[in-house]
Amino acid sequence: MWVWIAVGAIALIVLGTAAARLLGRLPELRRAVVKLQRRQQEAMALQAAAEELQQTVLATQQRAERANESITQIKANLGR
Repeated sequence: MWVWIAVGAIALIVLGTAAARLLGRLPELRRAVVKLQRRQQEAMALQAAAEELQQTVLATQQRAERANESITQIKANLGR
């Protein structure tokens, strides 16, 4: 009988120690989660900026093509 009581007590001590370690790490884990969320928001903002930049580059490329066509037409009208 005393053996079972000792085994139960040891199991409770081990469980308590494991729980204490886990609870001790919770603030560290919470800080890590907040940092990851902040980085995710930054990544989303960068992605939006990259998409906007891509649209700007596309518009600039189209304007350059139109300008090139105009130059070609002007040269053709001048007889060159």
